[in-house]
Amino acid sequence: MAINVMIVDDSAVVRQVISAVLNEAPDIEVCSVANDPIFAYSKMQKEWPDVIILDIEMPRMDGITFLKKIMAERPTPVIICSSLAQQGAELSVSALSAGAFDIISKPTLGVKSFLESAGKEIITVVRAASVAKVDKFTLSDPTSSFESNHTDDFVNVDTDKVDDLDLASLAQTTDKVIGIGSSTGGTIALEKILTKLPRTCPGLVIVQHMPEKFTAAFAERLNGLCEVEVREATSGDRVIPGRVLIAPGGRHLQVKRSGGQYITIVSEGPAVNRHCPSVDVLFKSLAKNVKQNATGIILTGMGNDGAKGLLAMKESGSKTVAQDEASCVVFGMPKEAIKLNAAQQVVDLKDITRFIN
Repeated sequence: MAINVMIVDDSAVVRQVISAVLNEAPDIEVCSVANDPIFAYSKMQKEWPDVIILDIEMPRMDGITFLKKIMAERPTPVIICSSLAQQGAELSVSALSAGAFDIISKPTLGVKSFLESAGKEIITVVRAASVAKVDKFTLSDPTSSFESNHTDDFVNVDTDKVDDLDLASLAQTTDKVIGIGSSTGGTIALEKILTKLPRTCPGLVIVQHMPEKFTAAFAERLNGLCEVEVREATSGDRVIPGRVLIAPGGRHLQVKRSGGQYITIVSEGPAVNRHCPSVDVLFKSLAKNVKQNATGIILTGMGNDGAKGLLAMKESGSKTVAQDEASCVVFGMPKEAIKLNAAQQVVDLKDITRFIN
């Protein structure tokens, strides 16, 4: 059974290029295209798509208004097709908070070039969207009791990946560092977690898979919603209580010890597990430099980024947590960490804030 996709974009070129990309996949079919939401909605009454690829800035009705209408009437996975310009980034972050599944970059090249550079990724996102839990896209959050599945077993990890540090010097610092890694579905998950944290919470460092410029807009949005300070990380930032530092898109984030403090290192580098920033890069720095003073939390997302890093953290003495399948939009990254026995606890999303506190 093919995945039926509708493309809604006022650019004929964008509709043509993305249609060509998706037609390369035998299990995906572009069932219809539309140049604005009004026209799209009339088509959807005859055949409702499995996945919608949606532009934001369009005539007659903007994409975010249309997204909210879809999520209220008949929740459906919606992938935002956005430009990488600053305004596009800010609007796309708003769309993610309104229930969009993920973001793909608007084609700026010809069909052949775009197929080579982004085709495989778009097909992967569409496939993941088609089986995602649509009810997890929203910010509704019922309360429940906290239950943990703590285990004390440890798994060996390659010693050349986690260098030894002077444990005596670490013992002089009681500062705690919480590291969080997330991808698809992570923007809503992080908003649910961070908006409930008090300013007294431990310092947090976060890798959310997002393109450059999007992370700054995301951090700015969260900073306006949260009691804690949220901002994009820069090299030399102190990790202190009440502060949340988010890895900038296109840069890796690490944490190191500087005297009695923990500070961040932001640097360029090749993609790890196809991502920059990479969760594994962050988690392995916490395993090496923070050890038992760290907690690693891996949230919803596609792929396996962060699984080996969480395992390294567990072996170094850190606490490790994975989001459970029931509360994930995509149970990819947590599943891979659990398969490696890297997570000491498996926790529902709504209980992670309580766990941090």
